[in-house]
Amino acid sequence: GDTPAVYALEGSIAIAGALVQWLRDNLGLIQSSADVEALASTVTDNGGVYFVPAFSGLFAPYWRNDARGVIVGMTSYTNKGHIARAVLEATAWQTREVLDAMREDAQVNLTALKVDGGMVYNNLLMQFQSDVLGVPVIRPQVSETTALGAAYAAGLATGFWGSLEELSENWLLDQTWEAKMDAVEREGCYRLWKKAVSKTFDWV
Repeated sequence: GDTPAVYALEGSIAIAGALVQWLRDNLGLIQSSADVEALASTVTDNGGVYFVPAFSGLFAPYWRNDARGVIVGMTSYTNKGHIARAVLEATAWQTREVLDAMREDAQVNLTALKVDGGMVYNNLLMQFQSDVLGVPVIRPQVSETTALGAAYAAGLATGFWGSLEELSENWLLDQTWEAKMDAVEREGCYRLWKKAVSKTFDWV
């Protein structure tokens, strides 16, 4: 209608949920995508392992098509639980990098992260995402936000819903995760992630 335009920042990550599928289909470490949480939970941390899934380059904030995937930090101690945990953590670290870039561009501090999509039902990942961001992560009861948004837009256009305020009242909380990792540990792990990312450059 005649309401003011609202703009958003978008940051694209090349490989997130697809990395769990790769773990299932290419390595056969899990039978279904949902099994990755149980496997990752067999260890208490990543054992120093970082997995940067630059299978076809890196998207935001690097935009490097010469990058290729790496798994770094492995020792004889590393097992499949550490690999599974590094797979999940890769999504959280990539999200952290995109949100850092957004904060720098917009000069707006992140106070919470609302999440949607299939991966948000992985509770281990959601806790880690909150840990690496240092803010609450919030999952709504309806997590298929793209489909919901299309339905809302159609409903508004046809008069099924009368206002944006009416839509807001439909939103319901499912679960919230609060950060448990202290800042020193968070930034130390982030530096190792950044170091791992640097190892992906110039392969092609």
